[in-house]
Amino acid sequence: MTPRIVLEVQTPGAGETSDTASAPALAPPGGGRRRLAWSTAIFSLATGISRVLGLVREMVAAYYFGASGLINSFTVAFQIPNLVRALVADAALSSAFVPVFSELIEKGERRRAWRVASSLFWLMLLGLGALTALFMLLAPVLLRPFHPVDPSLTVGLARVLFPIVALLGVSGIVVGILNTYDEFSIPALAPVAWNLAIVAGLAIGVPSAHTSSAKLYVYAGSILAATVIQVLLPIPWLRGKDDRLRMVIDWHDPAVWRTLKLMLPVTLGLGLINVNALVDVFFASRLIDPQLAPTAIDKAFRIYMLPQGVFSVAVATVLFPTLSRQIARADVDGFRTTVALGLRQIAFLLVPASILSAVLAEPIVRLLYQRGQFTPHQTTAVAGALAAFSLGLTFNGTMLMLNRAFFSLQSNWVPTVVALANLGVNAALDAAFYRFGIWGIPLSTSVVNIAGTAALVILLRRRLGHIDFAAISSSFLRVLLAAAFAGGAAFAIWEPIDSASGRSLGGQLASMLPALAVAAAAYFVACRAFRVREMQTLLSLRGRLRRA
Repeated sequence: MTPRIVLEVQTPGAGETSDTASAPALAPPGGGRRRLAWSTAIFSLATGISRVLGLVREMVAAYYFGASGLINSFTVAFQIPNLVRALVADAALSSAFVPVFSELIEKGERRRAWRVASSLFWLMLLGLGALTALFMLLAPVLLRPFHPVDPSLTVGLARVLFPIVALLGVSGIVVGILNTYDEFSIPALAPVAWNLAIVAGLAIGVPSAHTSSAKLYVYAGSILAATVIQVLLPIPWLRGKDDRLRMVIDWHDPAVWRTLKLMLPVTLGLGLINVNALVDVFFASRLIDPQLAPTAIDKAFRIYMLPQGVFSVAVATVLFPTLSRQIARADVDGFRTTVALGLRQIAFLLVPASILSAVLAEPIVRLLYQRGQFTPHQTTAVAGALAAFSLGLTFNGTMLMLNRAFFSLQSNWVPTVVALANLGVNAALDAAFYRFGIWGIPLSTSVVNIAGTAALVILLRRRLGHIDFAAISSSFLRVLLAAAFAGGAAFAIWEPIDSASGRSLGGQLASMLPALAVAAAAYFVACRAFRVREMQTLLSLRGRLRRA
């Protein structure tokens, strides 16, 4: 069953500035660090399943389309819809909405909070629907500067993909409500259905299509259908919460306007990351190799985002409502502690992933992609891009956490200004680094991530006075040493086995699996030896799982 949507006529001046407030405020999650670790682990598991399936989706696409030729038209076509989605929908909307919704819940104004959510739901549906139609009309003009391999095909694919903008706009409200009520697993599992639907669409539709263009239209149509499933799946879990979504647009509630005002800098801050990706595709398509570079970078980016999505997104998403509640209660000390905890957890999880993906870039790409239409030459190009991306992996995750900290403070323009500066730096570095070849564009992204993290840390320290930077730095250095030890151990195991076992699927698994297992063991042993605090949190979580 889906939650009821109640029709309600809004009269002028009926915006609520208070509420019945008969129910107590939403209880904050208790249990401190272990509770946060538990929530993060559950969310990471759900997100991890989704990300692994996303990688399977990319493997299936690589099998059918490879990384050169017309698939680059699809890569370019997806850039504009993906940029608009990031600018006005999905995470941007949810990030602006959660602090306002959480604050109303904390004050006991539950009915008003849901009224605000309902108003924003319908505003997003109507506004983004109109924006989608406009961009579908303007697609030929928007895509012309990229010099795509097949311009008419690229425009057609973009028009199929543009409706995901409106769909994910309303999804941002639903996910924001669920996250405020500490419901993370269901929103994290919705992308599982998304990936499965795309894989099914490719497996069924592509063999039945007779031309390369038709096969790409199958891919685009599968993404659109899967997005519909992703949006609808979490809606039943709204049932049983304090209220329900209503068919109402309350223009007069200040909280509605406050959310929209907060959304502007959040939109720019989060969306500019995708503007950077758009700039990267522009340089790759026009100045490097339009037949290979855009998709090679995209394929490397998909691998790079796997640990990012499993770990840093999980940590930042789980901690974001807690940060918002702490600020609503003026608990600045608790806020500092939570931010520091998030940064240390992200470093603990992403630094070893960064080193391993750099050291083993080529065997990772070969194992995942090199079959069907994906050739050894394409493997070399993608592996170089992956190694360059890996340098900035941890810092991309810390930027995500720091952005959430500023969003919780409702100081949304701070990360926006940093993102604008990063946009200029990224364009300048792309212009300099594209001469290195395909891997120069991801290297530019990594340098920008490092610079962005440094700027956000400095600005947050000025705002809060301190954020326990000494403890964060000490933890990071210990983790880096442990991860370097693990990376060296992984290469020492992989290289001789790979030389002996060959490049068959079985041979690749025979070299990669022992290398990864030894790397994990070496990392945990080194973390215990270096007394990394996050290792103790992980051990306590293991004990809790055993008792459960």
